Amino acid sequence: MKHTAAPLGVGIVGLSADGGWAARGHLPALRAVDGYELRALTASTRDSARKAAAAFGLPESAAGTDAAALAARDDVDLVVITVRVPRHRELILPVLEAGKTVLSEWPLGNGLAEAEELAALAARTGTRTAVGLQARSAPAVRHLRDLVADGYVGEVLSTTLVGSGGGWGPTVGERAAYTADRANGATLLTVPFGHTLDALTMVLSGFATVTATTATRRPRVRIAETGAPLPMTAEDQIAVTGRLESGAVAALHYRGGSSRGTNLLWEINGTEGDLVLTGGSGHLQFGQVELRGARGDRRELRPLPVPDAYLRPDGTDRLAAVDGPCPVSTEVRARNA
Repeated sequence: MKHTAAPLGVGIVGLSADGGWAARGHLPALRAVDGYELRALTASTRDSARKAAAAFGLPESAAGTDAAALAARDDVDLVVITVRVPRHRELILPVLEAGKTVLSEWPLGNGLAEAEELAALAARTGTRTAVGLQARSAPAVRHLRDLVADGYVGEVLSTTLVGSGGGWGPTVGERAAYTADRANGATLLTVPFGHTLDALTMVLSGFATVTATTATRRPRVRIAETGAPLPMTAEDQIAVTGRLESGAVAALHYRGGSSRGTNLLWEINGTEGDLVLTGGSGHLQFGQVELRGARGDRRELRPLPVPDAYLRPDGTDRLAAVDGPCPVSTEVRARNA
């Protein structure tokens, strides 16, 4: 059905003509669905803002460097935060104070304290908010969830997940060097592990008990472009075990860098069958994956193609949402304060 209501005006904080998640993910998604219209943007400098406005078809007056000024615009209804984690708090605060709906990329804040502060302010101001956790919106993950719920494996006995972060290995690109510093909040734990853990708990259940071990096994890495040494304080090994609320036992291990063997393997083992999801990257939130399964007397896993019902009619399946329409590039966990 064609969207007939007036489109919501969107302002993107951090939209650059030189790339980044806003240009690569959020903006294409906005343009792929009805009901949303890019109205304004901010970038790090006045020159980059002007360049972005020209690249994305906005007047120069719609581009700036101040998130508060963007949030104050009458034609902006939804503000999307697409910058690095260390700046989330300072940029989200004025949006919440302006009472505008805000979608922030995950993680919401740099640590628990910042996230709690932002959530509390949203509650006080009655602002509608969302955090992008797009792994749960992948068609294969939603199909996996429904297979489990429909009893494909019977009672879930255990789940095992192994993933590689790609980053946090022996080298790091100059633009991503900030991720080596744990204090910046964009780590193996918060990004690929966090996105994937959200999908796991959606498919199965939350944790009732948990034990975790983390370590930084490469305290010094190198800048890929120059070979210069760089200290790394972010953990590059994460091992989590525990019992889920369903009673199933879970074991997860994420490693920095990439493996010559397995970079994503997620098994769900049950009384009646098994499900296995594999992929080339531990970043389930944007990786391409394959789902296989077997049950009953069948011993060999077979592919389980995602039914068309999980895909958008126009084929842009990566934009499909778990629980409803998707406002920008990601399925969101929305919270009405």
